[in-house]
Amino acid sequence: MNIALLADDGKKELMVQFCIAYCGALSGHTLIAENTTGKLVSGATGLSVRLCLNDKQGAQQIAARVAYNEIDLVLYFCDPLYTEGFDTINSIERLCDQYLVPMATNAATAEVLVQGLRRGDLDWRDIVNPKRK
Repeated sequence: MNIALLADDGKKELMVQFCIAYCGALSGHTLIAENTTGKLVSGATGLSVRLCLNDKQGAQQIAARVAYNEIDLVLYFCDPLYTEGFDTINSIERLCDQYLVPMATNAATAEVLVQGLRRGDLDWRDIVNPKRK
């Protein structure tokens, strides 16, 4: 599965800690992230992360990939006090709703989705987009 990782500046360290905790569950999947978040996660976990452009354009690239059904799961750790880039994140949320892409906006819901990923609860995404591996 293709998993997008996004985190506001105040939540990047939490994303890193989350990925360390769930490294085993994430390792069998393709991770795609904004530049800064991706480098932090990759450096801390050793996981391979495909990097998008800088953070703002990276979020826009991820939104486009959601629209083209190339993302199966979005983990976005939102800082409710951070309002920059709000339009892009709203766009990603709307696209996830439109294309039935599961999205977590905090560590608690991300944990539920990753546990489901481990159990195979999200395997239906392979039916939605069979051309991926």
